[in-house]
Amino acid sequence: MNAASIMKLMSAKSQFSRNHPKFEAFLKNVFSRKIEEDTVIEITVTRPGEAPVTANLKVMQSDLELLEELKGLTQ
Repeated sequence: MNAASIMKLMSAKSQFSRNHPKFEAFLKNVFSRKIEEDTVIEITVTRPGEAPVTANLKVMQSDLELLEELKGLTQ
């Protein structure tokens, strides 16, 4: 990833953090401890006028490796 792409990504992260401070605090809380294999992550999306849609996943070792890489990008 080149420097311009990294700067753009960091700017977008900063904007997201300003727009959604509670979500950023939630993520910091969740990732303050190691996510373990077999942890269940669930997300629900509710669009205006529609029923909520929920999905979940059970964390596998390969997921943990990906999360560590993503975590490194946000620090």
